[in-house]
Amino acid sequence: MTSFKVICLLGLHLLSLKIFAQTETAGVKKSLTAEKLSRYMQAQADVNGFSGTVLVAKKDSLLLRGAYGYANYEWGIKTTIHTKYSLASVSKQFTAVAILQLADRKLLSVEDKLSRYFPAFPKGDQITLHMMLAHMSGLPMDFDELYLNQVSLTQDTVLNYITRKGLLFTPGKQTAYSNVGYYLLARIIEKVSGKSYATYLKENIFDKLQMQETGVMTNDDVIPYMADRYVREGQGYKKNPYINWSFNIGHDGIYSTVDDLLKWDKSLYGTAILSDEMKQAMFTSYNEEHFGYGFLIDPFYNHGHRLIGHDGGFFGAMTSLNRFTDDGLDVIVLSNNQSPSYLLAYGLAAICFGKAVELPYHHQLVKNDGALYPYFKGDYGDIKILEKDGKLFYNNFDIELLPESDYKFFRSDDNNRTMEFIKDAHGKYTIIKLTKAGVQEERRRM
Repeated sequence: MTSFKVICLLGLHLLSLKIFAQTETAGVKKSLTAEKLSRYMQAQADVNGFSGTVLVAKKDSLLLRGAYGYANYEWGIKTTIHTKYSLASVSKQFTAVAILQLADRKLLSVEDKLSRYFPAFPKGDQITLHMMLAHMSGLPMDFDELYLNQVSLTQDTVLNYITRKGLLFTPGKQTAYSNVGYYLLARIIEKVSGKSYATYLKENIFDKLQMQETGVMTNDDVIPYMADRYVREGQGYKKNPYINWSFNIGHDGIYSTVDDLLKWDKSLYGTAILSDEMKQAMFTSYNEEHFGYGFLIDPFYNHGHRLIGHDGGFFGAMTSLNRFTDDGLDVIVLSNNQSPSYLLAYGLAAICFGKAVELPYHHQLVKNDGALYPYFKGDYGDIKILEKDGKLFYNNFDIELLPESDYKFFRSDDNNRTMEFIKDAHGKYTIIKLTKAGVQEERRRM
């Protein structure tokens, strides 16, 4: 064998070893991340009572796909990965896509005025569909006082009620989150398509993507594997109140599973349901609140990575869908017992990005050295630490900081958030180390 061949073979052998080593290393990193994610969520279930399903995927790899807690507390029915959850405001992105599909077909325009569809709506000639999609319309937050209390409603009575509420500001001049705007968008979908909101979404989105575990809530249909919803009351739970689902649509009203939402996420990278032009419109941030159409675009909790997502919360249903698009990372958390899905998604994403994340634990209230409290109080950026009657408080006197050591505290309203006071290089307490769902942050006293 010539020396040239020997050198070539040796080079190939070394290259193969290098490739094997890289593959092994990548596999180890993946398994360690998956293990950390699993431990984190199991601790959230064991310590904080999380009930729901979770899915974390990176590109084509599933890092976590788990079910925790109970779909029904009365009968002790445990959740499964196929348990369906009310999505709350995660529903808005489906409404936005439906509007943009109709715009793609030239059946409407996002620059259309609200008055085109509801001629009698006060100042409707000043409000565009774009403003409604991006929460800049001035329309009020909600009309839940109506659909939470009345069984017999009609579209006319609801419209009349909404029009009497008036506008919060001149359309287009400010930003304010509005469920009313998305409810009206759902009705516009019906007017333009000639189909019910539920039928339009089924035919144009759910069926096309084979989202067979997704649909629109009703008060009559029996939905297999649907989770009941519970709100926290002290250390226990009570069932959520009556909701008239016929009118809680557009801004809410869709149910789904983590598997179906992964299909949904994957579709948004292609053009199966929406053209590139319309996706560009949807994924643009239009105001200081980072609102696109049905999504938030790069909100402050993005860990420094490109994030397109949205959270939801309404009477027990707490949901979070996060698309870190440059990383191909999806973090989906659905809950039926008011667990803070948005915080858990934040913690899960931090683990995926290699950040140190503290596991939840049972906090033990202790008697500590209150003489230190005067050294702790002050303004730490966006956080104000207050002292009153030998106690510490967070931002206001409603949220007490409960001591678990002389220096470390947990919030009375949320033990997923802790705070530790740290000395600086001069020996003074000018730093606080926060943990939010286990993710550490620091603030310095002003």
